[in-house]
Amino acid sequence: MILADRGSLLRKEKKKKEPADARLYTFYVNPTKILVGQARALFPILLFLAFLLQGEGVFGKRGIGAVTNVVSSTWSAPVRLAHGYLKSKPCVSCFWAAMDLDPDGIFRDDSGSEDDLLQEKEFTKELSVYLVDASPKMFGMVATNEVDEMGETFFHAAVKCISESLKAQIIGRSSDEIAICFFNTREKKNIQDLHGVYVFNVAERELLDRPTARLIKEFSGIEDSFIRHIGSRYWIEPASRENSLYNALWVAQALLRKGSIKNVSKRILIFTNEDNPFGNIYGAAKADMIRTTLQRAKDAQELGISIELLPLSSKEFDVSILYADLLGLEGEEMPLFLTSADEKLEDMANQLRKRIFSKRKVKTIMFVIASGVIIEVNAYALIRPSVPGAIMWLDSVTNLPLKMERTFVCADTGALVEQPRMHFQEFNGEMVKFTVEELAEIKKVSDGHLHLLGFKPLDCLKDYHNLRPSTFIYPTDEDIVGSTCAFVALHRSMVRLQRFAVAFYGSSTHPQLVALVAQDEIISSSGQLEPPGMHMIYLPYSDDIRYPEELQIDAGTPRATDDQIKKASALLRRIDLKDFSVCQFSNPALQRHYGILQALALGEDEMPNVKDETLPDEEGMAKPGVVRAIEEFKFAVYGENHDQEEAAKKGSTTEASKKRKAIYEVALKESASYDWADLAENGKLKDLTVMELKNYLTAHGLPVTGKKEVLISRILTHLGK
Repeated sequence: MILADRGSLLRKEKKKKEPADARLYTFYVNPTKILVGQARALFPILLFLAFLLQGEGVFGKRGIGAVTNVVSSTWSAPVRLAHGYLKSKPCVSCFWAAMDLDPDGIFRDDSGSEDDLLQEKEFTKELSVYLVDASPKMFGMVATNEVDEMGETFFHAAVKCISESLKAQIIGRSSDEIAICFFNTREKKNIQDLHGVYVFNVAERELLDRPTARLIKEFSGIEDSFIRHIGSRYWIEPASRENSLYNALWVAQALLRKGSIKNVSKRILIFTNEDNPFGNIYGAAKADMIRTTLQRAKDAQELGISIELLPLSSKEFDVSILYADLLGLEGEEMPLFLTSADEKLEDMANQLRKRIFSKRKVKTIMFVIASGVIIEVNAYALIRPSVPGAIMWLDSVTNLPLKMERTFVCADTGALVEQPRMHFQEFNGEMVKFTVEELAEIKKVSDGHLHLLGFKPLDCLKDYHNLRPSTFIYPTDEDIVGSTCAFVALHRSMVRLQRFAVAFYGSSTHPQLVALVAQDEIISSSGQLEPPGMHMIYLPYSDDIRYPEELQIDAGTPRATDDQIKKASALLRRIDLKDFSVCQFSNPALQRHYGILQALALGEDEMPNVKDETLPDEEGMAKPGVVRAIEEFKFAVYGENHDQEEAAKKGSTTEASKKRKAIYEVALKESASYDWADLAENGKLKDLTVMELKNYLTAHGLPVTGKKEVLISRILTHLGK
């Protein structure tokens, strides 16, 4: 069991004098001791031996250069752990005991986002440009076996897909900004005044802006007036070497100039059913157009803009003609893209939602392996419950979001006072002065890094140790080159040896131990099912675990017979949900909440139909095998007379309902003999008896409790007097 006393994490014990070349530390936990080593003299030797044994298979052709980027020169700096000290045999050797590595191939980037790690903190904003092909081919009809709706065009499918995406984005990613751009159009509307490109926006809004209800409403109905006001035509001029795809990429790149690459993610999404946009051009003109278009895409990608394609063709879309080079697809990436492109058009909205709502990193954590050995990892929250959006205060005049600020006001003069720069604390009869920075340093328990302590067998980790949602960590070479190589080596060793890592991680207020459980990548024909990486499980403190008292069972307590247990098992096997996942079911309350918001914002007359997927599957429960298993279970547990007993109970309930119906009919008949509106108008209700007043209330389904004055008031309210 890996449980730490809360006090032991904050207790610093006096270090004994140790050799300068191999300082040993101990980390005490209750009830076990985790032994970990930090032998500074041995680690460089082990690292070098591992490198010689593995050769280029470990670190690739970068070889020792990649290692030197990971292992800094600060070998003499001890591991600074505020929670204790380390002691034992060196254990970092298994970190480098890896097979052949191909980090780019093994760990394809799979983005993933927690309570302190629930809200996104980095890369929280995304700028997207939707490039929609408006060529005449896009207005062709989709094959009837491809979609449910008859007579739907490819252009309509793209518009509908983007509209649904914006409706979800305005709720889930309200800070993101989008632009919608059509290419191959008759009219032009863009900053560069380029032919064949039309940027769609609403009045009084920027070309690249947050999605609004007005934008969604106007864009959803654009197909009716598109041909009349914007028009469709191929814009390829062989003489001028100009083409609309090149122009569209240029316009999109200009729209995405906002924000830096560090804190903003930028992407271009292309919707088209034409895999050969230069099919009617031949010779040098075509080669030159392809070259300039690919160079324009490359320039955008070098600026940190990702380009993605959503092919709309109902036939096989040949990306090898142009788009493979434009997207930068290489080798094994081509079959994976073709597999996803083969999905039906009705899944297009789902594909777009996955791309727009890709998981974003929550934060970046420095993973300290040993003194001077630090690798960089990103933290993601793979799955969290959805909650309604936070309340936002708006200005009553402009309807713009309000920003709250706190200021200090003098109670005597009402003047603004600066926040105090110094604090005082009485100690031994004197006032000791502290700066704000010093107080923050005093309160600081941890540096916020993830410190590796050691490894334990996987069977030591119990289910009840997981008290809160875990965080998924994945390597990145953004700031520390070689982090991916090091992480993969550690990951492979943990999987091979069936071990999990114990580490210390904590904020300034909540230090705690965590378990790092390595997860292998799982791939199917449809793509990645589980990403490779490690789950960071937050381990409990010792007083978080409650040991239940033994239940004293009386001898007379009824127990299930073997036959009843057998019938129950058979029933459970019949109603077992195969491949169950919580991700298969939407929260009906949230769906209705957002449906109401959508109807109000877009001025829709009808509420969107919300399907409650949590209701029982009545069709599945009515299958003969399930019905037979239920009947056998009922007979084994309740006996053969169970149905008759239930019918008798229903009969008694029916008698009571008949009695209530008779009382209602009598009250309705008695109250019909009075002109209640006239009695109320002339103030004569007080002349009636309590029973007569109750007849009116009973006939109209109103409460009959209270004194006579209360009954009269209730009748007057019902009559609107």
